[in-house]
Amino acid sequence: MPGSPDSQRDGMVTFLPHHLNRQPVVVLGLTADELWICAGLSATVGLVLGIALAWLTATLAMAPTVVVAAVAVGIFVGGGALRRHKRGRPDTWLYRRLQWWLACRQPLVARSVGSEALITRSGYWTTRRRRNAP
Repeated sequence: MPGSPDSQRDGMVTFLPHHLNRQPVVVLGLTADELWICAGLSATVGLVLGIALAWLTATLAMAPTVVVAAVAVGIFVGGGALRRHKRGRPDTWLYRRLQWWLACRQPLVARSVGSEALITRSGYWTTRRRRNAP
């Protein structure tokens, strides 16, 4: 209903609860995006270690075996650590933290993910007000 008080001009419904806009928890308290981050990073580490072990042992099957084991360990150990770090923080904390890290340490990459809009200045802020001496 266009004239309804429950709708806005852009067509969004205002009476929906806030929790419907959050990503659902998928595994071990992690959302789907956080799970992909843990799995991707641990798979990359497992691939590097697996290739090194495959070369040392001359067994080609060592690489995928180490990747699968690294993903399992990464999800349980890394997911637990990530869950402890994000406890009590806003939903977007992880993504802003990654953007901040890129803005501080990788400025060329930061431009592609929108990190240049973050305030990265450290130091004292002032309002330039002075106290009148009596």
